Amino acid sequence: MTIPARPVDHATAADERRPRSWQRLSEEYSDVVAAYDILSDVCRHAGPLDQSTVALVKLAVSVGRGAGRTVHSHAKKALRAGADPQALRQIALVALPTVGLPAALDALRWIDESIHEATTG
Repeated sequence: MTIPARPVDHATAADERRPRSWQRLSEEYSDVVAAYDILSDVCRHAGPLDQSTVALVKLAVSVGRGAGRTVHSHAKKALRAGADPQALRQIALVALPTVGLPAALDALRWIDESIHEATTG
């Protein structure tokens, strides 16, 4: 795996989906965001997982952390990558014995909100 020699241009349609805090960070600290994007890209391509599976893994990590904002983000990324909505819901159910019922219910709600947003808007 080779690392890109120069930062990636961040002005894409994906920027519209990013939280304002990320957009602000990108504007104020573009070098930090460029380095983060390179690290993220290298990690994503470090093994055989496809884009959909990587998004599901990131969703599972976000569910485990109880991080609602990133659950929303990674659920939508997984859907755009072709993941089945039922697979997203199953992640919250698989996490239930580990994270507990209240956290799993929160995750299911966040995932359902993301599925609804992705299919209606």
